[in-house]
Amino acid sequence: MTNDASNLAICARGLVRRFGDLTAVAGIDLDVRRGMIFAVLGPNGAGKTTLLRMLATLTAADDGTATVMGHDIAAAPQKVRASIAMTGQFASLDEDLTGRDNLMMLARLWGFRGRAARIRADELLAAFELSGAARKQVKDYSGGMRRRLDIAASLVVTPGVLFLDEPTTGLDPSARKGVWHLIRQLAESGVTILLTTQYLEEADQLAERIAVIDHGRKIAEGTSRELKAATGSGVLHVSLADQSQLEAAAELLAARLGSAVQRSPEGAELSVPAGNAADANAAIAALIAAGVSVADFRLGAPSLDEVFFALTGQPATSETPQNPEEAAAS
Repeated sequence: MTNDASNLAICARGLVRRFGDLTAVAGIDLDVRRGMIFAVLGPNGAGKTTLLRMLATLTAADDGTATVMGHDIAAAPQKVRASIAMTGQFASLDEDLTGRDNLMMLARLWGFRGRAARIRADELLAAFELSGAARKQVKDYSGGMRRRLDIAASLVVTPGVLFLDEPTTGLDPSARKGVWHLIRQLAESGVTILLTTQYLEEADQLAERIAVIDHGRKIAEGTSRELKAATGSGVLHVSLADQSQLEAAAELLAARLGSAVQRSPEGAELSVPAGNAADANAAIAALIAAGVSVADFRLGAPSLDEVFFALTGQPATSETPQNPEEAAAS
């Protein structure tokens, strides 16, 4: 990835944000090339929303510097705002207006007059496949339709950078994939997209580069392939015939392979990094020798979920928000 400043849509160095005694963002560096999709991955409370708000000039940084589309976020906030758009986790739409009226109102606020505002609204409705719902009140839209309209509202004037804060939160799988398609189309049109997500699959599907943050710090960055490679050549997945042996099996695998063992959400499968096939075979042999009933096992490439666990020692979820901005957004 080039570090040529002229090719960077976002360049941040040492960004810090504190809330009283709590440091929500603790010295993050970030380089985002123009025209790319860049994902900031982390659990609730990791500092993702706060980082976006600083880059969008909605929250002042306590330390560090950053430029967005060549404009300094502290010295030229108005120029930054003129070159970006931001969509938060929840739709910022007037529920009682129709989809078309929402877009026309925003177009007028951006300086479009009369017929021009109507034309721009209709263009966006068509682009986001909402023409059929143009005259319906937003309160009657599905979650996926609201999200598409919310992103459309951010694009009345095409920005240099679009910030998307957890763009598919609360959407069903079908609607999520629809939003992914729209995000890819925007990137292909030249818009730089910085998105936050706690969905491992989302980062894997969309982003050219991914920064993993936890407790306000960037703990890793790279392509999906690079991050997966950081956990070793493979991950051993083991299913047991007797679920009462899970704890014993986890302890044995951790001891044999020297890595933390992750349990699947339903608790039926254990996963642990394995350096090579010989190590994995030895671990399975040790389980069998210890009387553990193995129903199935396989050695495969690590998922981003397993990467996050390897980096942090915890799943990519968190029960409590870390700071006031994360709490408000979650």
